[in-house]
Amino acid sequence: MKKFSFLLLMQLIVLLATGQVKLSGVVTGNGEPLAGASVVLENSYYGISTSSEGTFEFKNLKEGDYTLKVSFIGFLTKEVVVSLNADKQVTIHLSPDVVLTDEILISATRANSKTPVAYTNVTGDEIASRNMGQDIPYLLQLTPSFVATSDAGAGVGYTNFRIRGTDLNRINVTVNGIPANDAESHGTWFVDLPDLASSIENVQVQRGVGTSTNGAAAFGATINMQTNALRKDAYGEYKTAAGTFNTFKNTVSAGSGLINGKFAVDARLSKVTSDGYIDRASSDLKSFFVSGGYYSENTIIKVNIFSGFEETYQAWNGISSEMLKTNRTYNSCGEYTDENGVTRYYDNQVDHYQQDHYQLHFSHKLNSMWNINASAFYTYGRGYYENYKQNKKLADYQLPDIGFGEDTVRRTDLVNRKWLDNRFYGVTYSVNYTGSKSSLVLGGGYSMYDGDHFGNVIWAKYYGSSNPNHEWYRNNGKKKDYNFYAKYNYSVGENLNLFADLQFRKIEYSIVGIDDDLRDLGQSHDFNFFNPKFGVSYQPSNNQKLYLSFAIANREPNRTAFVDKAPGGKTPGVETLQDLEVGYNYSSSRFSFAANYYFMNYNDQLVLTGEINDVGAPIMVNVDKSFRTGIELQAGVQIVKSLQWNGNATFSSNKIKNFTEYVDNWDTWGQEQYDLGTTDIAFSPNIVANSQLVFSPVKNLNLSFISSFVGKQYIDNTSNDDRTLNSYFVNHLKADYSFNTNLFEEITLHLMVNNLFNEVYESNAWVYSYIYEGNRSKMDGYYPQAGTHFMFGVDFKF
Repeated sequence: MKKFSFLLLMQLIVLLATGQVKLSGVVTGNGEPLAGASVVLENSYYGISTSSEGTFEFKNLKEGDYTLKVSFIGFLTKEVVVSLNADKQVTIHLSPDVVLTDEILISATRANSKTPVAYTNVTGDEIASRNMGQDIPYLLQLTPSFVATSDAGAGVGYTNFRIRGTDLNRINVTVNGIPANDAESHGTWFVDLPDLASSIENVQVQRGVGTSTNGAAAFGATINMQTNALRKDAYGEYKTAAGTFNTFKNTVSAGSGLINGKFAVDARLSKVTSDGYIDRASSDLKSFFVSGGYYSENTIIKVNIFSGFEETYQAWNGISSEMLKTNRTYNSCGEYTDENGVTRYYDNQVDHYQQDHYQLHFSHKLNSMWNINASAFYTYGRGYYENYKQNKKLADYQLPDIGFGEDTVRRTDLVNRKWLDNRFYGVTYSVNYTGSKSSLVLGGGYSMYDGDHFGNVIWAKYYGSSNPNHEWYRNNGKKKDYNFYAKYNYSVGENLNLFADLQFRKIEYSIVGIDDDLRDLGQSHDFNFFNPKFGVSYQPSNNQKLYLSFAIANREPNRTAFVDKAPGGKTPGVETLQDLEVGYNYSSSRFSFAANYYFMNYNDQLVLTGEINDVGAPIMVNVDKSFRTGIELQAGVQIVKSLQWNGNATFSSNKIKNFTEYVDNWDTWGQEQYDLGTTDIAFSPNIVANSQLVFSPVKNLNLSFISSFVGKQYIDNTSNDDRTLNSYFVNHLKADYSFNTNLFEEITLHLMVNNLFNEVYESNAWVYSYIYEGNRSKMDGYYPQAGTHFMFGVDFKF
C-alpha cells in the first residue's frame, strides 16, 4: 500500500508539473533593477525572489490569465494581470512608496527565501478567518509538527502547545521582535493577551533552532509575530461570535488611515467569555490594543500599547484515568468537604492576571541598501491564583498556634493567594544591509526582569491575632539578558547562497527570599553562550530550493529547575542542542511540495526522571544524551479552480539514551532506581499530520474540511504503555461567506463545527508513579477535549 501511494504521488507530481508556457520578466524601481523583490503568482503556490539583475521566471504554466503581485521594501506593491497563450516577457516598474512600510521593523529576526531553515508564514487573513475566540496556539495548529491542547477543553482560556514535541518553555516567542517569553519560566501564556490574534499582521514559525532572535533560547521553534501594519485608508470593524459552552467573542477595531500623509492611529477592544467544556472551567478575558505612528519616506516612529486581563477558573488538575470512564468533565479544583460531609466547590478558585505592554519602535532607511531599527519596551504583569485549603498546619504559613483554654489549634481551613508581580524592560536593535549579492544584519538586545513572588493568607477559619492578609513567603528574581548577533548571506553566482549567523548571549540571574514551603532560595547564576549557525541553499531553478544548515543552541535552566533542586544537591546544568536541517522545496502554479529532515541532538537535556527534592517535589535532571529526528512533509494541490488541498505530516523518533527512572517507595520512604535503556521522550508523538480541503463553489463562499491526526504519546519518559495518551483523529468543518451592502463595505459570515465526528480524546496528561505495599501504583490526570461543538460569527467592515 505504501509503495502504491508513493507511486501515485510521483505520478501526480509529474502530471501537475507538466506545463505549456513560460512567464519571465524584470522588476525595476527608480529606473534600476530590484534584486530580491518578491514576485508571487496569485492563487497559486508559485512565489520567487528576483535575481541580482532583478529578473524572474515562472515555468510550466498553463495557458490563461494570471495576476502577479510584486513587492519590495520602500516601494508600492503592484498587481499586474498577464494573459498567457505563449511564452511571454514583462517589465514591471514599482513606484517608490511615500512612506516606509512596517515590515522593516521585524526583518532582522525573520527568515526569507534564501535562509536555510524550515519555516512557515501565516498571514493575518488566515488567522482572521479562524479567529472566533480560541487562543493563538489553536490558530497555528495547522502548521507542521504543531500540537495544541486546552485545560478547559475547547481552546479558550489556558492553552498549551508543542512543536516537534518541544514544550512551550523551550520555544522562543517575540512580538515585533520583542521577547514575549517569561524571563524566569521561559514560557509564553497567550491567555494573558486575549484576542491578540485580532491585532496580528502575520506570524512566522521557524522550526528547530532557526535564526538568532531576542529573548529565550529556541530549542524547538521560534514564533515571530508582527502586529498591525499601516493601513493607509480609514476603516472600522465589528466582529462578534457565539457558540457552545456559552462562548462569546466581541471585537471592535478602527483606524484613522494615513492623516496628512504622515500619521496613523489604530485601536482595538476585545472581550471573550466561555464556560468551558470542563466543569467550572470558565474564562473572562478582556484586552485592548492601541497603536500610533509617524510615517515618512525614510522613517517610522511607532508606539504600541496593549494589555490583557484574564480571570479563569482553575482546571489544571486534570481527571484521573479511572474518572474518565464515568465523568469526562469533572474538575477537582476548589473541591472541599463541609462540616456536614457534603462535597462543595470554592467559588473563587481562580487565576487572575493582567499584563500591560508598552513598545516604542524606530526605523530609518539610510539609503537603498542600509536601514536601522531600534525598539524599547516595558512589560508589567501582576496577578495571583487563589486556593481554598483544608486542615493545613498554621506553622506552614508562619501563623502561630492558637490557644483555647487547655486546647491548642494547630490546623485550620484557609484561603491563600500566590502572587506574581513582575517588570520586564529593555531594548532591541539592528543594522541591516542589503546588496545585490549579499546581506548583513547586526543586531541584539538587552533586557532586565524583576519579579516578586509572594503569598498571602486572605482568610482562615482560625486566624488568631494575626494580621488580615498575612504574608507567609516572599522572594524576588532578577535576570539580566544581553545578546548580540551577526547574520550574513552571500550569493555565489545566481543559484548558490551561503549563510552564517553568530550569536553571543550573556545571562545574570539571582533569587533572594523564601519559597512557599519556607525554604531559603538564595542563589545566583551566570551564563555565557555562543550560538553559531551555518547553512547553504541552492536553487537549481526558480521553483526549486535545496538547503542544508547546522546550528548550536544553549539554554539555561528555568526558575523551576533552580528552585526545586534539593539544598546541597546537584545544580541543574546548561542544555545544548545541535540541530541539523536538510530540506527541499518545489512549487508550480498548481502544486507545491516540501520535505525537511531534521536531527536535533541534545547534550544534558533537562527532563523529569522521578527524582525528588528534600520536600518530595519532583526535580528536573540533566540526561547525558537524547535526540529528536524526523521528516516534515508538506504538499498542496490546486485540484481544479474551485478545489484546493493542503496538508503536512511529520514522522519522527524522539529518544533518551540510557534513561534511569526513580520511583517513590511508600513502604520504605526511599526511592527505587530502574535502568530502562533507550526510551521515548514524553509528549513526542511519532506522527503528527494535518489536512485542509477548501472548496469554493461560488464567489465569496469557502467551505473547508480540516483534519488533524496526533499519534500515541507517552506521558512520562519511561515508554510504559500504561502511561500514554492514545492517538486521536479530529475533523472540523468551516464555512465562510462574504457579501456587500449599501451600509457595510463587507459582511462575512463564519461557521465552525469543531470535532465534527465527536472524537473522544485527551490531548495532555500528567502521572505520578509510586510503590505501595509492594505494588506499583499511579496517580494521574488527563485533560479531555470537547466533543462536537460549534462557533458562529459575523464580521462587519465599514
